Amino acid sequence: MKKAVSFFKTTIIGGLVVILPATIIFGVFSWLYGKITALIGPLTNLLLAKSEIWKFFADLIVIVTIIVFCFLLGVLVKTGVGRFVQTKLEAKLSRFAPGYKLVKETVLQFLGKKKSPFSRVAIVQLYGSDTLATAFITDEHDNGMFSVFVPTGPNPTSGQIFHLDGKYVHAVSIGVEDAMRSIISCGAGSGAIVALRDKSG
Repeated sequence: MKKAVSFFKTTIIGGLVVILPATIIFGVFSWLYGKITALIGPLTNLLLAKSEIWKFFADLIVIVTIIVFCFLLGVLVKTGVGRFVQTKLEAKLSRFAPGYKLVKETVLQFLGKKKSPFSRVAIVQLYGSDTLATAFITDEHDNGMFSVFVPTGPNPTSGQIFHLDGKYVHAVSIGVEDAMRSIISCGAGSGAIVALRDKSG
């Protein structure tokens, strides 16, 4: 009986291991598609009003049109005239929309066009004690101090900023993605980070 129950449990778990990741991915894509179609809704409705096509194809046409427009705009800003117009336009936007520059830098980092401030992972000693925390070095100062961001798990986008003396900041040679996975999983899989801290002293 116990063997039958154990077999049933392992079989169910095996099925869930296959189904759940696929379901989650499908859910994410469905959510993303819903967000995109909501944003382009006015353009899609305009196209639907002027032609008799299915909404899916109308959404697809609008998305392709936006991609082509972005491509042509990218080609334009590579020219001297385009760069001049872009510079002037961004200068005006920065005056009227103070958050424009911050948003642009965030987008550039997301697209990989600008180096992310979260490029180095470190183990830091908080409050000068033996309490260790996973952190990202965001700035290094001339006086030997470091500015670090200590994220909270499981949401790495929130956290605290600390300014620490260099002796309390121990850089570790581990990828940002690995550190992020450890934070999202609330510390699970931190063995590699701790092992590197032991080697660095």
